[in-house]
Amino acid sequence: MFAQCRLLFALLLLLVLPAAYSADLLPTVAKTEAPASAQTPLTFANRTIFVFRSVLTGYSPADRAEGARKRLDSAIAREGALQAGSRNIAEGSQVLLDGQLLFLVTAADVNPLAGDTTESVAAAAAAELNKALNEHRELNSLHYLLIAAAFCAAATLTYAVLLAGLTRLHRWAGQRSVHLLSTHLGKVRFKNVRVLDAEHYTVFVRHLINLLVWSLRLIATYVWAAFVLGKVPYTRSWGERLEDYLLDIAGTVGQSILNALPGLVLVLVIAILARLVVLTSASFFQRVESGELHFGWLDPDTAGPTRRIVTVVIWLFALAMAYPYLPGAQTAAFQGVSVLVGLMVSIGASSIVGQGASGLILMYARALRKGEYVRIGETEGTVVELGLFEIRLRTGLGEEITLPNAWVLSQTTKNYSRAYPGTGFVLDTTVTIGYATPWRQVHAMLELAASRIDDIADTPKPYVMQVALQDYYVEYRLVAYATVQTPRRRAEVLNRLHQQVVDVFNEFNVQIMSPHYISDPAEPQVVPKAQWHMAPATAPIEVPTDDLP
Repeated sequence: MFAQCRLLFALLLLLVLPAAYSADLLPTVAKTEAPASAQTPLTFANRTIFVFRSVLTGYSPADRAEGARKRLDSAIAREGALQAGSRNIAEGSQVLLDGQLLFLVTAADVNPLAGDTTESVAAAAAAELNKALNEHRELNSLHYLLIAAAFCAAATLTYAVLLAGLTRLHRWAGQRSVHLLSTHLGKVRFKNVRVLDAEHYTVFVRHLINLLVWSLRLIATYVWAAFVLGKVPYTRSWGERLEDYLLDIAGTVGQSILNALPGLVLVLVIAILARLVVLTSASFFQRVESGELHFGWLDPDTAGPTRRIVTVVIWLFALAMAYPYLPGAQTAAFQGVSVLVGLMVSIGASSIVGQGASGLILMYARALRKGEYVRIGETEGTVVELGLFEIRLRTGLGEEITLPNAWVLSQTTKNYSRAYPGTGFVLDTTVTIGYATPWRQVHAMLELAASRIDDIADTPKPYVMQVALQDYYVEYRLVAYATVQTPRRRAEVLNRLHQQVVDVFNEFNVQIMSPHYISDPAEPQVVPKAQWHMAPATAPIEVPTDDLP
């Protein structure tokens, strides 16, 4: 308890000293008409009655203050009514005590830039002198001192009880918060798995409770000190300054809140309107995306990205509208932070902007759609997600590959899902056979291998293309349409097709090889016409020319 009191007393000194002395120091700087060393205050009963700043008829400020103090002491010794007042004359304004001159306020003693006049400064000095005289009388009154001591004792007892109550409240709130968080956060589960860890939240709540309790202790100490100092006549000016300082802070905070309320209301209205527009546009685009609504250039593929773009534009427009009404938006600090954030975003988000632009190009160009089987560069698989920054493909080997949109845009993309309308996709395989093997036989064997696979459609019919005549061999490509829809099934179909190709070539005693040139053979490597249609190829039926009309 004593340690807490010492800490609170130290914190109080940090607040008391600026409040107690700033009021005397600031006017001195503002009203300086002579060097600071020449200014002399007139103090009485721990109050500054007036500050002499100018030389009058050869008398320095120190001489004028000393003369005023002697006249004041003489008036007090006479034990008169001790009532201060002021009177205006041609040379300035006089401050009187019981009708007698105490000192003169001249035009050189006031600061006209602050709106001060000799009349107002003299009246303020007279009022301050009356307070000091009243406190002087109270300081010499045993009856008043006993009453003030009783009030101070009661206030101190109340303060001690309040500190003890805050200590107990601190302990109880800490234990209660831990119990409540442990009980309720443990019930937050998703699929029977606890989602939130109470330990992290209890530490945060404890720090928050510590901050609130210590704030209450500091406020209680401040109020107690202001009250006690205000009851003692000699320190009453300090108590008044503490009260004024606290009231100024509270008034400033309250005025700032009141000034910010209209702007916050406008920000709230803008946010509500933006949210309403976003919900309306989202409902429209969702209907287009689901196929319920057909609208001009929009289709289900572009409705999703268009909805996201419209949402971002609406919120950016709302932020631009609400920015001037945010509290502190016109301050240099707020504007500096805004410029810093904009600079950081512009420098660090260049790659993000590039990826987003590439994603939008891919979406609006309709080069890819979700569920299509594609080949991008050397990567092949089904499109499972077409995002703004990346594309994810799932291969038939259990892999999921992520490709940046900017890289995808720079690559050649082959789409196997658009060659034939309907479900499924195109698959192909390539073999290279020497020139000594009849090409018709190779075509027939590859088509026979495709016909043995159940998952390869009869329509469209598989076909073979001779895609290249290399130096030593011919390159044949078999193209077929698979009715399966998953990348795993496609990999299995392609695997069975390769197996059937090997089996068919073995059945017809044809080597799958790509010969390379070593030396000239004894005989030319050509296919005689009699062997052009070797099994399983069939020769076309020739129509006799005599039967032609």
